[in-house]
Amino acid sequence: MDDSKMVGGKVKKPGKRGRKPAKIDLKAKLERSRQSARECRARKKLRYQYLEELVSSKERAICALREELEMYKQWCTAMDQGKIPSEIKALLTGDEQKTQGSSTKSSKNNNSNQS
Repeated sequence: MDDSKMVGGKVKKPGKRGRKPAKIDLKAKLERSRQSARECRARKKLRYQYLEELVSSKERAICALREELEMYKQWCTAMDQGKIPSEIKALLTGDEQKTQGSSTKSSKNNNSNQS
């Protein structure tokens, strides 16, 4: 009874159940672990590169938006002073030309459809 264990009043003999330790080569296991670590570092490096590119593109977009906002602020201050900036005039005349061009086309289409 030296070799057996007492569990809850019952005698339990050591059995051959459960998973046996795998007899694998330790060098192969170590090499697989190293390879996995290399791959993990490579994935991490790629992820950081992607994030850096994403951040730089967002920063460029922010700078462009800030410049646009500053331009609009200048336009507003100029209009508050009673001046109409040339850029706004160009935008308005460009829009008017587009709307006039489309209205003349539509009126021509209406005339041709009526006859």
